[in-house]
Amino acid sequence: MPREILVLHYPALRHCFVLLLVFTLGSKALEAQWSHWRGPTQNGVAYDTGLPEKWSPNPATEGNNLRWKAPYGSRTTPIIQNGRAYFIGRHGEGVHEQERVVCLDADTGKFVAEHRFNVFHTDIVSVRLGWTTVCGDPKTGNIYAHGTQGLLFCFDKDLKVVWQKSLTEEFGRVSGYGGRVTSPIIDGDLVILGIINSSWGEQAIGNNRFLAIHKNSGQIVWWSSTGFAVRDTYYSTPVVAVIDGQRLLITGGGDGGVHAFKVYTGERVWSHLFGSGSINCAPVVSGNLVYIGQGEENEGASTQGTVLCLDASQVKNMQPKLVWQKDGIKAKFASPIFHEDRLYICGDVGTLHCLDGKTGKEYWDFQYGKNTKGSPVLADGKIYLAEVNSKFHILKPGPDSCERLHAQFFRKTGSGEDIEINGSPAIAYGRVYFMTGTEFYCLETKEAKIGTVPEQPAILASSDKVTHIQVYPADIMVEALDKVKLSAWGYDAKGQLIGPVDVKWELAGLLPPVPPRNAPPAATKAGPAPAPVAPPLLAATLSATNGSTTELTLKGQPPAQFGRVIATIGTVSGYARVRVVPKLPYAPNFANIPLKRTPGGWVNCQGKFEIVQLDDKKVLKKVNTNPSPLVARANAYINPPSSTGYTIESDVMGTKVRDDLPDVGVVANRYTLMLAGNTQQLRLVSWDALPRVDKTISFPWKAGVWYRLKLTVEVSEGGRGIAKGKAWPKDQMEPEGWNVEFADPIVNANGSAGIYGYAAGILDNQPGCEIYYDRVTINPNK
Repeated sequence: MPREILVLHYPALRHCFVLLLVFTLGSKALEAQWSHWRGPTQNGVAYDTGLPEKWSPNPATEGNNLRWKAPYGSRTTPIIQNGRAYFIGRHGEGVHEQERVVCLDADTGKFVAEHRFNVFHTDIVSVRLGWTTVCGDPKTGNIYAHGTQGLLFCFDKDLKVVWQKSLTEEFGRVSGYGGRVTSPIIDGDLVILGIINSSWGEQAIGNNRFLAIHKNSGQIVWWSSTGFAVRDTYYSTPVVAVIDGQRLLITGGGDGGVHAFKVYTGERVWSHLFGSGSINCAPVVSGNLVYIGQGEENEGASTQGTVLCLDASQVKNMQPKLVWQKDGIKAKFASPIFHEDRLYICGDVGTLHCLDGKTGKEYWDFQYGKNTKGSPVLADGKIYLAEVNSKFHILKPGPDSCERLHAQFFRKTGSGEDIEINGSPAIAYGRVYFMTGTEFYCLETKEAKIGTVPEQPAILASSDKVTHIQVYPADIMVEALDKVKLSAWGYDAKGQLIGPVDVKWELAGLLPPVPPRNAPPAATKAGPAPAPVAPPLLAATLSATNGSTTELTLKGQPPAQFGRVIATIGTVSGYARVRVVPKLPYAPNFANIPLKRTPGGWVNCQGKFEIVQLDDKKVLKKVNTNPSPLVARANAYINPPSSTGYTIESDVMGTKVRDDLPDVGVVANRYTLMLAGNTQQLRLVSWDALPRVDKTISFPWKAGVWYRLKLTVEVSEGGRGIAKGKAWPKDQMEPEGWNVEFADPIVNANGSAGIYGYAAGILDNQPGCEIYYDRVTINPNK
């Protein structure tokens, strides 16, 4: 039956500053919270006093200043909100290994609640799980978390799921393999997250993008992009600041730059590229000045690392003015502190630098340790700082030097091995909270007092001239015959909301991929290029073509498609992206798809797969000319991540190049069944980087021969299930039994169906193995 998609009314953000005042000027309880990992003013400064200058983890030690310790470890930084401590981390071992978000009582350290979830579709290994930070919304008490596998959660204060998204399956999010995964922030009614992704349409080419989601409904409000070529994965967390009367989201990126966007619209305001790799520091802001660093090689110089200051009120050609730059400080991971005109920033070899905020002059540096991942926090005239190599430091910064007040050394009982500390302290309720890899500590003195958070600058009132239109929701996933209500909102040149606006509504097809601004020009072949086939308009109807709202109704055919709904007023336009996913049963007819195109509704398919003519028919081919691991190896996702109770089948064929054969497979419920070419195996895996699930058998198969793959997952009670797969030559009868089965005690209960391919053997200007797919079918289980 047709569904009407419920879309919550997008509340006017005109009153966001009222919410900000509630946050900054409200009750002592609200001020005491640490809902953002860098504190209430997002600059690594806390305002509590009477904090400890020494402590002991031994409760029997006199004057230990230890309120509690609890047996929970992680790589992350906790947040403190609702009288509770929240963090993300790993749980379990082997086949039982998962991620989880945990809630402890902030007064006692006692366990309150947890939410566990599986890891999948990532190359990140288990020791790097839980490296993001959760964030909190002081107004609702809700908690937001981004997992290694791409699950983005909204929890209530008791960790009951309010909504969730699978960013990998819905939007082609890329995790990389090093563990650098980004963390969300809250501003007003928006939860905002930066990711590297490639999905479809204008987002088909990988880029560093940002999405803003309504914090209550989970609906997409806007997308944006830095627009520059990605160099690496990153984990810079955005901060929000009012500069020159404009509320900005400011962040480092995976492209070696720092960027600013209008918070409410996502419009890019300026960018400054300065790193040869990704930027992992979070920026800090003081007035109009933005401070940030990086730790890679400086292009054109013999030094590594840079710290710089930008004047974001002086922007020309989308470039902020560079105030000063100091090379030679490898600020690779830790984010800086800004306090009383001084910038405190750590190099990655355990040195704390104190710089003049206006000139960059270095007042002093202090070698506190060897290895830095976590960021320092300043409070009560002291700096609290963790060292990866098993130490937690309390330092006293002075005008011309720094003094060590205390260093606590940790060792594993029995083995004497290091206990890593990769996170940062959180200071709330007059206490210092931090985590090692094995335990959670809360420090407090009898003299502790809760401080007052400084008032934040106001934003200007909006004008009446519309310069930007936002269609809400901005990105929707629906099925054929579904209905969804859309609304149009006008914003002024400063990115401030004007209100609902009457627009002209019209349907459109998907946009072409947008290459990075600094990408080298694409190679062109001799002779005229064939005229491209224009993408079809979205097959749908609109209830109104004029007005501030309309209702979109999808037609019954095609079963899956992409398109847009455009809203225009004068010369200003905005649009919503529409992905129509197939209902089951589903069997796409590749013969109806133009050459070089991809099936409608499939995510992460454009640029990685394409329809080609093979002998007398059209088939889907894996692109085999780009050696980038993100292109040579890929999943394409077909239906919603909530899908379960289905079987996927596909004919597949691979060719040999030099000594290489490809890997080719199908995906169901976040399990992959693949023919592994170079090892001549049939593998059933989930979270292949570990792997958590791995059922592998010898299965000799030949290049140039078509095989049939079949995969299903049976979910049973108690969180268990069985994944089953089989493969056989296409020209033979299907075997009765299953080649591989795995009884999973923590089954992936749902997940998008998809196809998988790894085109091995790609060299510069030399294509790799060819992979072909035909007769893809997804059927509901009987």
